[in-house]
Amino acid sequence: MNKEIPAADEIKAVCGCKNGELPPCAPLATAYVPAQESALPRYSNSDALTRGTLFPGLDLPFLNKVNKTHPYAGTPLGELMAIEFIVKELNLYLDTHARDEKAFQLMRSMTALLKEARERYVELYGPVTLADLASSSRYTWLTGPWPWEYDERTGD
Repeated sequence: MNKEIPAADEIKAVCGCKNGELPPCAPLATAYVPAQESALPRYSNSDALTRGTLFPGLDLPFLNKVNKTHPYAGTPLGELMAIEFIVKELNLYLDTHARDEKAFQLMRSMTALLKEARERYVELYGPVTLADLASSSRYTWLTGPWPWEYDERTGD
């Protein structure tokens, strides 16, 4: 029993595509993305980096597998990564919630904290990105140790 596949024009005529209505021959599943209401509640900086989102309401682990920690948790590099992640998450949130003053103030304070943390990290451990060399008097990109070459928790 072979059924002929109808032409696109026939489907459009029968289903009413592009009319803003759900046609009777719509697919069995339709994607739905709920709107995020507010920036609260929030995970802590480190938990947000580990979970992959700042917002618990958006925390939907793939295959229901949850990250327990990240490799740099509790280290200066881990803290820098967490702050940078928070700034990026707030930036994405504010793209769709530009009038949320509390979120904007939080992003401003976290951006200032990120600037300070990055400067302190670069001073103590060396550049994180090539842009960090802009204020350097010599090329220190290859100067070790690299973050994975020692344990920042103990300094060894």
